[in-house]
Amino acid sequence: MDNPSLIKKYIRFTETTFCSGCGNGIILNCFIRAVENLKLDPKSILCVSGIGCSSWIPSPYLKLDTFHTLHGRAIAFATGAKVFNKALNVVVFTGDGDGAGIGGNHLIHAARRNIDMTVLLVNNSIYGMTGGQYAPTTPYNTYSSTSVYGNPEDPFDLCKLVEAAGATYVARWITNYPRKLIKSIEEALSHNGFSFIEILTQCPTEFGRKNKLNSSVEYFKYLKEITTLKKEMGKIPLGIFVKEKRPEFTQKMDSLIENSKKS
Repeated sequence: MDNPSLIKKYIRFTETTFCSGCGNGIILNCFIRAVENLKLDPKSILCVSGIGCSSWIPSPYLKLDTFHTLHGRAIAFATGAKVFNKALNVVVFTGDGDGAGIGGNHLIHAARRNIDMTVLLVNNSIYGMTGGQYAPTTPYNTYSSTSVYGNPEDPFDLCKLVEAAGATYVARWITNYPRKLIKSIEEALSHNGFSFIEILTQCPTEFGRKNKLNSSVEYFKYLKEITTLKKEMGKIPLGIFVKEKRPEFTQKMDSLIENSKKS
C-alpha cells in the first residue's frame, strides 16, 4: 500500500497480526484499491469474517463496518445482514478452513440461493491460526501438524464446488497477480448475485515451514509453478470461470412478498 491517501482513508493504524511473509496484506491492498476504483461509498460496505488468519483482514484494519463472527458462520451472518438491508455491499473474508471446512455447508447454500454478496476465500492450504492442521484444500501428500507422513486426502476444487452449487461469478487468482485480483474484485463487487473468488496465498509460517517453502520468494515461485493461466494439464487453473446473470435471492423474496399481497 504505497498511496498515503488510501492508507489514511481506509486503514486503522495498529500492530499487525500477520506473520512475516503472509499474503493477507496483499489481499487487503487489492481490496482497498478495488473499492476505491469503483468509488463505492464506504458506509455502504459491510465486511463479515469468521475465525482464522484471513478473518483478520477486515478487522481490525479497515475503516469500514465489520462484523467478526463465529468460526465457519461468516456467510450465515452475512446472509442475515443482506436480507435485512439489501442496500449493503456485503463482503465476506474467509479462509479455506473457516469457509470450506466448518463453514462449507453455508458456502454451498449461499451459492445455491445466488444471494448478492462477495466471498473472498483466502486459501493458504492449511489451518494457519490454530496450529497447522491440514484443511479441505491441503494438497495431497503435503505435510501438516496432523499429516506428518503426508496428507492422505484429495483437496476440494472450491471453484467447481460453488459453480455446481449455483454461484454466478466464480474466479481464482494467486497473490502473484495483484492487478488481475483487483480487477476481479471490482467485477465481483459490481455483480448482482453470489460472487466467489478463491485466492491462493502464501503461508511461510505454517504450510511453508512444513513443506520446505520457508520464504515468500520460494512461496511465490511455488504458487506460479502449481497454477496456470493457459489450462495446462496437471496444474490449478486461474481466471474467471463463471460470469452469468440469474435472479438474485433477495429480489425473488421481494417478488414473492408482493405477489402474496395481491392474493
